[in-house]
Amino acid sequence: MQAIILAGGKGRRLRPYTTVLPKPLMPLGDMPIIEVVLRQLAASGFDQVTIAVGYLAELLMAYCGDGSKFGLNLSYSREEEPLGTAGPLALINGLDDTFLVMNGDVLTSLDLRGLVEQHRASGATATIATHQRQQQINYGIIESDQESRVTAYIEKPIHRYQVSMGIYVLEPAVLRFIPRGQYLDLPDLVRQLMAAGQPVLAHPFDGYWLDIGRHDDYEQAVEEFEGMRPMLLEVRDPKPS
Repeated sequence: MQAIILAGGKGRRLRPYTTVLPKPLMPLGDMPIIEVVLRQLAASGFDQVTIAVGYLAELLMAYCGDGSKFGLNLSYSREEEPLGTAGPLALINGLDDTFLVMNGDVLTSLDLRGLVEQHRASGATATIATHQRQQQINYGIIESDQESRVTAYIEKPIHRYQVSMGIYVLEPAVLRFIPRGQYLDLPDLVRQLMAAGQPVLAHPFDGYWLDIGRHDDYEQAVEEFEGMRPMLLEVRDPKPS
């Protein structure tokens, strides 16, 4: 199985750390985030992994090497100009079968092999791993009609919604929607697929997930990593792909 790790961004929200380190090299205990991701991919049966690099690419390439220390065949695709989260896919050769795409700063216990298997069984062109979030509104919400008559008074409601986990499974057919050398983000690609009538599915997941994009997220990841380590890095028995 093949996976693409998106690791070319500048991580502006994590400055000043990311002025000297690419975000995927931010340490969690004794290893950087990218190593956790690579070890999870290897344990899930992925053998071909490409890291899409850009900002501070040399540091990532020096640390990860050819992937042999993780049990992977690791290659790199380098963007000379920012191409978003979908644009780099057009630069990668050999995407002729189902492949996984994920951000290089995601910490999760999601079963990546199971995600791919469910995607293949569904017949979808794209599957997005999702996680439910909730947000409480700390005010009483008033609803009224055109005559300003109050029709509802909802005290401090809780809104629940699904968010993308930054993990996708895609079919090679998506590549025809990605112009080579042009900036394109994955949400825009998904909207194009839906507009073209391509089936796009959600894969809800209620386990552990943390997108390490802000200082608070990173501090939480550092605090929780040792306790979560056995679950995040458990040894799986990958089946032949």
